[in-house]
Amino acid sequence: MDIIQILKEDYQRFPENQTYSIYAENVYFQDPLNKFRGVKRYQQMIKFIQTWFINPHMDVHDIQRLGDTIKTEWTLSWNTPIPWKPRISISGWSELGLNSANLIISHIDYWHCSPLDVIKQHFFPSNQTKTVP
Repeated sequence: MDIIQILKEDYQRFPENQTYSIYAENVYFQDPLNKFRGVKRYQQMIKFIQTWFINPHMDVHDIQRLGDTIKTEWTLSWNTPIPWKPRISISGWSELGLNSANLIISHIDYWHCSPLDVIKQHFFPSNQTKTVP
């Protein structure tokens, strides 16, 4: 199966039953809050989302491959497990680097908002994710 198709299916059921075999063992991951290496650590991060976030959902707006890079545009949303259970939303994009075996060797996420904007959504529901110019 084509890696784009696998990613589309993974995103549709995110964070459940992700296909970790498409990642290199020492994959490099980075987002505005994390930076690490290794597919095991990546699995732990997904397990954290699965365990602690309520109703996590990933909407993929675009996914395309350009040579050895795959770019996805998405919105991740969830309810935070605090008494008022606010719905949090982060839009952004990912750049996935591929090696010659078509395994993902880097997964870098970029957000259209700051981590502070995400925290603010917990207290000011109308303060949804804003696009950074």
